[in-house]
Amino acid sequence: MGQRYTEISEKLAQFIAEQKIFFVGTATDDSSVNVSPKGMDSLRVIDQNRVVWLNVTGSGNETAAHVQINPRMTLMFCDFDGAPMILRLYGKAKVIHQKDVEWDALFALFDPLPGARQIFDLSVELVQTSCGMGVPYFNYVGEREQLTNWALKKGPAGLMQYWKDKNQTSLDGIPTDIVAKNI
Repeated sequence: MGQRYTEISEKLAQFIAEQKIFFVGTATDDSSVNVSPKGMDSLRVIDQNRVVWLNVTGSGNETAAHVQINPRMTLMFCDFDGAPMILRLYGKAKVIHQKDVEWDALFALFDPLPGARQIFDLSVELVQTSCGMGVPYFNYVGEREQLTNWALKKGPAGLMQYWKDKNQTSLDGIPTDIVAKNI
C-alpha cells in the first residue's frame, strides 16, 4: 500500500525514467485546477529532491501562469504495463523561461524538442507511492508526431506569434510572462 518518502530513491528514479507519460497538477489559491498529461522524453530526475521537465507549446499555458503565483506542483506517474503503482512528487516549482540564466544549462539536459517554451524546475518535498491496483493496463504504441510536425511547420517566428496570440494568459486571465521572458 501507500508509502511516503522525503526523497526520490534510485528505484523510484528508475521507475520515473521508464514511464512514457506523466501528469502535472497546479493551481493558484483561487484559479481553476489544471491537470495536464506530458510525454515526449521531457523529464529528468536531477537528484533525490529535484526534477526538471521541458514544456512544449500547447493550446494553453496554465502551468506557467499558476506556478508564477503559487509554486505548488504535483507530478503523477502510473505504471500501465508492470506491477501496479502510482507515484506522486509534491513540491514547489519554478518556471524557467528562455531568457532566464538557468535556461541553457537545463535545456542541454534534453534532446531539443520543437516548440520548447519553458522548463519547470521542481523542488521535491514529498514522494508518495500508492497501490495503483485500479489503474488499467495500457500498451505503449509510440509517440505522436503531430505536435512536433506542427511546431516545425510553424517555425520560430510562427511559434512566437502563437505564444502572443494563445499563450499569454491562463483560463482565469493570469499572465504567463511567455512573451516578455521568451521573445
